[in-house]
Amino acid sequence: MRYSFNIAPASRHMDAIIQQHIDGKTKPQGALGQLERVAAQLARIQASQNIQLGPLHHLVFAADHGVCAQGVSPYPSEVTRQMVTNFCNGGAAINVFCRQQDINMTVVDAGIRGDSLPPHPNLLDHRIAEGTADFTAEPAMTPEQCLSAVEFGAELARMKLAEGSSVLSFGEMGIGNTTAGAALMAACLKIPPHDCVGRGTGANDAMLVHKAEVVEQALVRHRDQLTSGAAIMQHLGGLELAMMAGAMAATAEVGKVILVDGFLASTALLTLWRDHPAILDYCVFSHLSVEKAHHSLLLALDVEPLLQLDLRLGEGSGAVLAWPLVQAAAAFFNDMASFADAGVSEQAPDEA
Repeated sequence: MRYSFNIAPASRHMDAIIQQHIDGKTKPQGALGQLERVAAQLARIQASQNIQLGPLHHLVFAADHGVCAQGVSPYPSEVTRQMVTNFCNGGAAINVFCRQQDINMTVVDAGIRGDSLPPHPNLLDHRIAEGTADFTAEPAMTPEQCLSAVEFGAELARMKLAEGSSVLSFGEMGIGNTTAGAALMAACLKIPPHDCVGRGTGANDAMLVHKAEVVEQALVRHRDQLTSGAAIMQHLGGLELAMMAGAMAATAEVGKVILVDGFLASTALLTLWRDHPAILDYCVFSHLSVEKAHHSLLLALDVEPLLQLDLRLGEGSGAVLAWPLVQAAAAFFNDMASFADAGVSEQAPDEA
């Protein structure tokens, strides 16, 4: 199984012009730090000296995980359903942060166990299955399930972009999904599971060791099938993570910006990076999660996050919190005066 997207690298033919535009602003070169890097990236993606940012739309994908049968989380799977209800009622952190910034949010039931949730204007019921299978015993998803999740995520992203969004951010909810994320990271980067597992929703030391053992068991069972990023997702991932991966890929495919959240969003992205490394050109990494493996993951991708707030909530909370910084990068690029416009000397006094 492979992802079937066409993700072209962002053109660099305007890089010199873009850098000259940034350096010509009324500031010392490099004085705006990471905002300059983000502005250059946005301008490169749009191939323009006038960055256009439409509204951000935030998508949260939710599903359950069969690997919870192995005791990898201190919380029961029922919490996934309860938290999605909380999202619909507007009571979660991600609701608060989205309301604060007038960001529209859509929640997707990708595979929550049990009966369908009651209808809600901000909830899409696209349940592929009642959670994944226990990947220590069999693939997390069948090829058909994984493909269906990826394709729906892609179609949803295309729809939101067509409605006027130019940037999409993504969150997740699923008890047990940090174990799936650790497995995706270990398989994609070919590193030991104990370097990939974290405390998630609050695992103690013994559970942390157990999570690593569970991931190792899954890697051994499926090692001959882990031949592509898509195959890694199918065997070790989650329905919500596969759906997120499809949405990310479709966003990059049409040359729009992906605002990447923390550990789990980054592991979904890793599977795309394995098959389509050019996807990184379209990714702005919002924050460094307190999940210990996230730092190693970002180093492996050679990317820098905008924030370090010791977050480990999920839901896409870090991505939404970083959105004002992305807007600020575009604003200075577009609106800050140049030395020539302001009549300000470009030379420091000791250089005159």
